[in-house]
Amino acid sequence: MDFLRLLEEVRSPFGERFFQFITLFGEELFILLIICALYWCVDKRFAYLVGFVYFTAGLAVQTLKITFRVPRPWVLDPDFSAVDSAIPSASGYSFPSGHTQGAASLFAPLAIRTQKMYLRIFYMLMFFLVGFSKMYLGVHTPKDVWISMALSLLAACLVFRFQDILLSQKHTPKISLALALFSFLTALYAWLLFSKGILAYEFASDCLKAAGAGAGFAAGFYLERTYIDFGIYCSSIPKQLLKLFLGLLGALVIKLGFGLIGAENLALEMLSYFVLVLWVLVIYPFCFTRLQK
Repeated sequence: MDFLRLLEEVRSPFGERFFQFITLFGEELFILLIICALYWCVDKRFAYLVGFVYFTAGLAVQTLKITFRVPRPWVLDPDFSAVDSAIPSASGYSFPSGHTQGAASLFAPLAIRTQKMYLRIFYMLMFFLVGFSKMYLGVHTPKDVWISMALSLLAACLVFRFQDILLSQKHTPKISLALALFSFLTALYAWLLFSKGILAYEFASDCLKAAGAGAGFAAGFYLERTYIDFGIYCSSIPKQLLKLFLGLLGALVIKLGFGLIGAENLALEMLSYFVLVLWVLVIYPFCFTRLQK
């Protein structure tokens, strides 16, 4: 908390606006946009690797959140104040940081992939800045950030170290089953804590959404590689942009459609993320593959 109090003393209106902007690069919406663009239009193999890092690290972070149940900094210390505009997006428990995990899960693979040193430095700087922004805004402690970053970097290193196994066709069923099992156990753990009154609805919700997304990735990875194996080629950049736009529009419709149901239901929230990821990996690629024939 001492470091957060130091940052609190040196905050400025410009700094608050700047780091509020930086934190957007760890948002779920931004990461989904980049993964979709990579998967549909740029490099499907690399998009799968990013997905493995993002979803496995996300499940690990959510499991740790509901296990340790560490309150936010302003709850730990009532005399400490976070930036007001940052509080609404700071849902769930504090440890580890979800935004830092998201940013590191995206930018670490980009840093590993590139051969250009200036880009590698830029990507590394981005996830460090996202982590620092969460501390500057007062919504996470250094421990929240560093543990989350370490988990994501470990996931990235392992995924890229064993990428040939992960993306081997003969291992696809086993890899999919392992990730589906990880997602199921995470969901079961969250549900049990919720049913016993240990976990509030909003905290269980975040964990079950991650489990739904992980299960969607597991199912989508298996179905796409086994039955579709689509190509990303389009004859022109405008067609690629149109493909990206229509896919994102479909994802938005799914998101809004489940949102319109409105009822607080953990199973429904988990299902919404399962369907959303399945749309990205399987349903939409199947649609545009059919249209291209």
